[in-house]
Amino acid sequence: MAFNSEQLSIQTAKGATHKFTVELALTEPQLELGLMYRKSMPADHGMLFDFGEPRPVMMWMKNTVLPLDMLFLDRSGVITHVQENAVPYSEAIISSEGAVAYVIELNAGAVKKLGLAVGDKVTSPTISAKLAK
Repeated sequence: MAFNSEQLSIQTAKGATHKFTVELALTEPQLELGLMYRKSMPADHGMLFDFGEPRPVMMWMKNTVLPLDMLFLDRSGVITHVQENAVPYSEAIISSEGAVAYVIELNAGAVKKLGLAVGDKVTSPTISAKLAK
């Protein structure tokens, strides 16, 4: 399955900006597949899941080889919840802990290494386009 990609930036509360190239999971099949079966991903890459309207989201790591950090975002791109080090192949449910519009998956350890946290702001063409509506 093919995924388009775009540039994404995360601005931390401390003023640092971190840039990533993210693949876009926009359709139902893309949202379901995500990063399953991937064996590697560059450190500055990830995936942005766009769920359309904000809603509670449940994710899992079944068939996912890579350990991941997950950032859950509200409609405006603000991080509302962080799940670090999601375990490969786990069927445990990872909850957004509230309504979210987006999820970003990064390689495990990125959150700690870059100091990412709840309240940090994410910008990308996909998020900006939705805010303009």
